[in-house]
Amino acid sequence: MKLCIRGHDLGVKGTGDIIRRLRELDIDGLQLVCYKSYDDIPYAPGGLTDGRAAEIGGALKDAGVAVPLVGAYFNQAHPDRDKAKKGFDVFADYLGKLKALGGGYVGSETGSYNGDPWIYHPLNRRPEAYDQVAEVFGRLADIAAEKGVGIAMEGAAGHVCWNPDVLCRVIRKMDRPNVKVIFDLYNYMDYGNQFDYLDILDRGLELFGRDILLFHMKDCLLNTEGAAPKQVGFGRGDLDKEAILRRIKAVNPDSVLVLEGTVGEDIEFAVRTIRDIWARV
Repeated sequence: MKLCIRGHDLGVKGTGDIIRRLRELDIDGLQLVCYKSYDDIPYAPGGLTDGRAAEIGGALKDAGVAVPLVGAYFNQAHPDRDKAKKGFDVFADYLGKLKALGGGYVGSETGSYNGDPWIYHPLNRRPEAYDQVAEVFGRLADIAAEKGVGIAMEGAAGHVCWNPDVLCRVIRKMDRPNVKVIFDLYNYMDYGNQFDYLDILDRGLELFGRDILLFHMKDCLLNTEGAAPKQVGFGRGDLDKEAILRRIKAVNPDSVLVLEGTVGEDIEFAVRTIRDIWARV
C-alpha cells in the first residue's frame, strides 16, 4: 500500500516544503495539482513549462516521492463552453508534461451541466450527457496514448457520472486501454444513500477491481435528518474505516490511498489511523 495526499492539503507550497512535510508526516507521495501547489504556475495551457515540469519531477524523484496522479480537474459539461475548452486544453497540456513530473495519469471528475458549482442538474442524467463524457474523455485518452500515458476519471453524485454504474458504462463506451478510475466513496454519497456506503463501495470494487488507480480517503458525519453527510478529517467521522479498508485490501493489497480534504493537525492522525488499520485488516 502507498499512502499519499493531495499536495495542496499540506498547507505549504513549493517543492522543498512539500517534500519536507511528506517526510515529517510519513506520507509516500502526492496527488499533484501544480497550479495549486506553486504560486508561479497559472491554470492555463502552457502554464507549466517543460523546464519547470522537469525541475519539479526531478526533485520529487530524487526524494523518493511517488506521483500516482496529476490533477487537472475541469467541467467538460460547463454551459460556458470557453471554460470547458480551457479545461480540456489544460488537461491535454498536462498529458504532455506528465512523464517529466514523474506521473502516469492525469485525472478529472466528469462535471455538471450546472456549471458553477458542480452540483446536480437534471441534464446530467440523460444518455446524451453520458455520450458527451465518453466523447470528451475519449479524445483525451487518445492524446494520452500518443504520449505513452493515461487518464483517470472520477465519479460523483452531483455530476454526470453520478454512480459507479454510470461511470462504468461511460468507460466501456470509450473502450480505451489507458483509462483508470479514481474511486471516491464520499463523492457518491448524498442524503438518500449515505447509510448504504458499504454497498456503494462493494459495487465499485466489483465493477472496476484492479482498474482503480487510487482511492480517495475521506470520512464524514452521517446525518439522520435527511441532510447530506458532512466531510471531516479522516478518522474523525462515522464511517466504518475498518470495513472500508478491509474491502479495499482484499481486492488490491498494493492499493494507492490518497487523503483528500484532510488538513492541518488532522493529517498526522489520519496517517496513523490508516496505517494502523491497514496493518491489521
